[in-house]
Amino acid sequence: MRPKAVKPEHPLQWLAEPLLDEPTFVLKSWFGGRTLMLRGMHCLFLTTQGEPWQGVLACTFHEHQASLRAEIPALVQHPILRKWLYLPETSEFFERDAKHLVQLVKDRDPRLGIPPSPKKKRAAKKVRFGDKL
Repeated sequence: MRPKAVKPEHPLQWLAEPLLDEPTFVLKSWFGGRTLMLRGMHCLFLTTQGEPWQGVLACTFHEHQASLRAEIPALVQHPILRKWLYLPETSEFFERDAKHLVQLVKDRDPRLGIPPSPKKKRAAKKVRFGDKL
């Protein structure tokens, strides 16, 4: 039996530390990065795949973008995933602003968090008697 592969720690995973004691916290691999989930909602997405996927995406709805950007001016609308805000790792105050976003998540700020998409049901594969499995 082969040992289970251990995924390497994500370079921005340190941002999750303040949430570790939260009972509903989940850190999950997602689209090549890590999603920080609280209360079953995607709150922040950590990504290091090169621009424009190099930093923290704030999972939010359009109606909350202006107030979040007023509070954290380095946040910009993501150039591809426009429904979310983006804090590029190249931002002058990245560490401070990223920690602030994590604190907002920890404080259960209603501006952060989107529900996951419903899972699509897979069609069962038909197997006929005599078919090779």
